[in-house]
Amino acid sequence: QVHLVESGGGLVQAGGSLRLSCVASGSTFSSMAWYRQAPGKQRELVAGISRAGRLFYADSVKGRFTISRDNAENIVYLQMNSLEPEDTAVYYCNARTARFDVDYWGQGTQVTVSS
Repeated sequence: QVHLVESGGGLVQAGGSLRLSCVASGSTFSSMAWYRQAPGKQRELVAGISRAGRLFYADSVKGRFTISRDNAENIVYLQMNSLEPEDTAVYYCNARTARFDVDYWGQGTQVTVSS
């Protein structure tokens, strides 16, 4: 059974930093990613990383956020620097299984950036 458990959200002032972690278990995962959803907006892809280390970043976070993963432990991280109030959202971890390409989601962690 696949489980994703996120941690690291919280309240931070603009310009501050947070690091999100997501531990995935129960399968082997090809890609892992972070999405976010702000109130009244659609969920959007923030950053993704393949098992081989290929990276994707949304334009809005390039140069500020860094995604990384530990394949041995099935952990994906999102280091968020120079946070802005516009980054306020619930952040969700996503993991896609290497077999059958099934997507799984974490429960979400709130990130709030005050101005």
